[in-house]
Amino acid sequence: MPKMVLMQGDEAAALGAIRAGCRFYAGYPITPASEIAEVMSRELPKVGGVFIQMEDEIASAAAIIGASLAGVKSMTATSGPGFSLMQEAIGYAVMTETPTVFVNVMRGGPSTGLPTKPSQGDIMQARWGTHGDHAIIALYPSSVQEIYKYIITAFNLAEKYRTPVVFLMDETLGHMRENFIMPSEREVFIYNRLREEQIKEEEVFLPYETEEYAEPTPQPLVEMGKARFHVSGLIHDEAGFPMANPDIADRLVRRLVEKIRLHADEISIYDEYMTEDAEVLIIAYGITARSAMRAVKIARNDRIKVGLFRPITIWPVPRTRLKELLSRVNSVIIAEMNLGQYAHEVLSLTKNDVRVKLVNKVNGELITPQEILDAVTELQSGIVGYY
Repeated sequence: MPKMVLMQGDEAAALGAIRAGCRFYAGYPITPASEIAEVMSRELPKVGGVFIQMEDEIASAAAIIGASLAGVKSMTATSGPGFSLMQEAIGYAVMTETPTVFVNVMRGGPSTGLPTKPSQGDIMQARWGTHGDHAIIALYPSSVQEIYKYIITAFNLAEKYRTPVVFLMDETLGHMRENFIMPSEREVFIYNRLREEQIKEEEVFLPYETEEYAEPTPQPLVEMGKARFHVSGLIHDEAGFPMANPDIADRLVRRLVEKIRLHADEISIYDEYMTEDAEVLIIAYGITARSAMRAVKIARNDRIKVGLFRPITIWPVPRTRLKELLSRVNSVIIAEMNLGQYAHEVLSLTKNDVRVKLVNKVNGELITPQEILDAVTELQSGIVGYY
């Protein structure tokens, strides 16, 4: 029998992570992500997992990387100020190709900002927060049901592409409660690691050698074995040992980027509504997409051909499909609770003759359907604005 559940967004992130196989959580309390830690502290021991409250976010990020390298799926959760502190560790996880999940329940900023208000101000930080050339995967759901579903996807992507995955939410999503039908076992796919016993005895184990850019990390054990390997944040060779060699450096950095870029279409998840004949395309994500959906329905009732494109994979950008849609419409509305961070990506894909209108808010309040509808009206009146 299908099971209907009523769940808070932060709770869904925690329980979905456990179902994905997460067995280690390290974190530090911060509004509006603290409920994730609370649920993890209660539920992880029930499945043989470990919860630990660290002294700060830097230590939390380092701890989950260490746990993952020891063979355990791991996660941490924070909000903007803590996410800023985690950036160096995220870069280390990129370089060492360590599967981990970093949840960022966004709030108003900069600095301590608006701790109890929603924001979408960390979109660019999720992509470029850590230094150096790198690629990142970032997901952003729009409902409690999607939080549960896509946190599992985040773990699967982290394991498959050997990379940290950023899971974005906002204060409203984190704290809202919704009911949904819990997916059955056959509806949930879990990407598991190779075990040490799956590596043939005669094989030379080179954890950082791959031509396919998407090999799972074998699960190393604590005791000495053939799955034991060297880990370094320095430029390293296929065995993991530091090498100050220009050719090795070039090959490694390019591979870290290409393993995501070359699979962008496979990684990209998005949702569309009424885009088949749309003349006006609204682009919105996260909690803002819910207002956008309502705006589309109202506009359609008024016989205005409006459609919605909702990126769930924020990074990498679903460029192939988005570019196709943008080539077919004459107007674009980009709604986001920041001053146009994702708009930069969209504008790079638009034709010169496409009219663009931005709907932005940074005051801690949600963008309403009416504000998006007002933008539709302004576009039809010939009033456009660029950021």
